[in-house]
Amino acid sequence: MTTNPHGTTGPRGTTGAHASTGAHSPPLSADAVPVLGLTSDVLLADQLHRLGAAAGVDVVVEPEAPAAAQWGAARLIVVGNDLARAVAAARRPRRPAVVLVTTDLDDADVWQHALGLGAEQVVVLPDAQEWLVERMARTVEPAASGRVLAVIGASGGAGASTMAAALAATAADGGRRVLLADLDPLGGGIDLLVGADDLAGLRWPDLTQARGRLPADSVHEALPRLGTMAVLAWGRGEPLDVPLPAAEAVLDAGRRGNQLVVCDLPRQGDEVSARVLRRADELLVVVPARLRAAVAGAQLLASLGACAPAVRAVVRRPPGAVLASRAVCDVLGVPLAAEMVDEPGLDAAIARGCVPGLRGRGALHRAAEQCLHPWGGERAA
Repeated sequence: MTTNPHGTTGPRGTTGAHASTGAHSPPLSADAVPVLGLTSDVLLADQLHRLGAAAGVDVVVEPEAPAAAQWGAARLIVVGNDLARAVAAARRPRRPAVVLVTTDLDDADVWQHALGLGAEQVVVLPDAQEWLVERMARTVEPAASGRVLAVIGASGGAGASTMAAALAATAADGGRRVLLADLDPLGGGIDLLVGADDLAGLRWPDLTQARGRLPADSVHEALPRLGTMAVLAWGRGEPLDVPLPAAEAVLDAGRRGNQLVVCDLPRQGDEVSARVLRRADELLVVVPARLRAAVAGAQLLASLGACAPAVRAVVRRPPGAVLASRAVCDVLGVPLAAEMVDEPGLDAAIARGCVPGLRGRGALHRAAEQCLHPWGGERAA
């Protein structure tokens, strides 16, 4: 983080500018240029094209002050400090989404130029390259906004993968765009659980070289899909470790490209799971209503420590379970999300190709709806 003379702060290598407060531009047309770069510096122009390619957006670079139509139509304008004085002198209407790029924050003219342009940010390159790529990408894609639910079993065989599949399938059946991500390479394959194992598409082994900001729509379309639900699974090969940068890139694209991301986590924690938990909106712990399972769940939650987001319990009541759901939650120290009895015939239905959670009158479906509330009773617009 850096701090400008006015005391505001921005991402590393960027600083906020006050001059754009209250500035407005006309609505942008559908065919507007995503990013307009204004610089006569050949090296900076090349850099803007390179950063635009990383962001997956077109960058048009002009070596002079733009025409009024260009100024109003671009979704983002990046002004090089070399042209800042000339652009300000053209007296174009104030508008949002103007960034001033410099390589020297100590240049005495930078802040005067920022005020003259009404810039929302002053960006110092190369320090703020990642921030600028992200800002460019938002001209064609929204910022990350999907809800992330992590699911984990309190003990082995708790039914967490089945619950994760039911959550994703129920949300997709309600019209939501969903990513179901299997993060447990030793879990047997969530694609088998939902009947997506024979569908074409990329698996984790195909994505180990992914880096940076990936196009969200492209990632969604590249995965095996059941309706609006994309499935990110391991395939049938030997277990492998997915590099953290690859996992982050793919899951970030998933969050940007879907309304809901459901992550099926392994009980043995790893770096990827820890990152997911730090960014998740909620963790659901699936726990059978038995004392040892509840104690195991409490130990698991204690081991997660500060990584865990908001946590709720899904209490499963297998035949013969006598421990009350309230007692289970007391042991875990978390509130109840849903309670469900074991569903007769569920295993046989899954073996026949039924997706968990789509039997409308089943206990699993009702529990998934409760966990997704207020989404459960609503269909996407």
